[in-house]
Amino acid sequence: MGFGKIIKMIDNLVVDLKAEQGVDDDKKVYCLAEFDKAEDKKKALDLDISDLEKAIADGEESIATLKSELAALNDGIKALDKSVAEATETRKKEHDDYVETLAANSAAKDILGFAKNRLNKFYNPKLYKAAPKRELSEEEQITVNNGGTLAPTAAPGGIAGTGIGLAQVAPPPPPAANLAYKKSGESSNGVIAMIDLIVADVDKEIQTMEVDEKDAQSDYEGFMSDASEKRATDSKSITDKESAKAETEEELQSNADSKKSKTTEAMENAKYIGGLHEECDWLLKYHEERASARSGEIDALGKAKAVLSGADYSLVQTGASHLRGSN
Repeated sequence: MGFGKIIKMIDNLVVDLKAEQGVDDDKKVYCLAEFDKAEDKKKALDLDISDLEKAIADGEESIATLKSELAALNDGIKALDKSVAEATETRKKEHDDYVETLAANSAAKDILGFAKNRLNKFYNPKLYKAAPKRELSEEEQITVNNGGTLAPTAAPGGIAGTGIGLAQVAPPPPPAANLAYKKSGESSNGVIAMIDLIVADVDKEIQTMEVDEKDAQSDYEGFMSDASEKRATDSKSITDKESAKAETEEELQSNADSKKSKTTEAMENAKYIGGLHEECDWLLKYHEERASARSGEIDALGKAKAVLSGADYSLVQTGASHLRGSN
């Protein structure tokens, strides 16, 4: 039979070795490509996670800042409202004091004017102003119409019937009346002048009070206008910052969810890379050695095949010679 069967087996073995090397080569290409893809994915995921962590830190800082600013604005509005309430209470008290003092000063002026008029009745009749005619009530008018008499009105006491607690000085009878009258007239003129001075002082005080009241009211209205404007501005700022805080919180939650998802994906990718190492590291490490060994085997098999092919041919030739010799 010769070496034909062995040669065929050698050929099949060479085919198998080449096929195995092809598998190794394909596996090497696959492993290198998968490592590249996995490493690129790892880098991208690591970068995404780093960016998300920075965004989360920025978001948390922004929320903390917004909370602090909102607290300050709310405290400011509370303080402003308190100041407005206090200013309003103070303005009301000042106005009430002004009205009360003005009424007292006006009443004092009326009393002083009444006293001066009663003094003029005795000492300066030409300057005296008679009291207005008494207005009767309906009941008093009926009494008069029926011939009745009205009850007399009690005269006020004090100077010239003013109620002021000084003794009234009446003119003495003549002939001593001329000298006494002169002295009394001089005394009355002094009292009248004093009343005029007091009235002038009261007028000045009233004028000062009116100016002060007007200025205080103007200052109060200016303060209220500024406070109202500031409150409106701060309220709008609060609304804007609350909206910004809500948006930042929503974005923060979204980033946190994304980070969680990316982290999970990164863990899965790391696990996949670990599997690749288990599957590919040995092959990649010994690929060249295995390829070199197979190449050596194939070369050796080729030489063996050549030897066997040559030997088989020699045997055929030798057999033929023997046949010829026997003939």
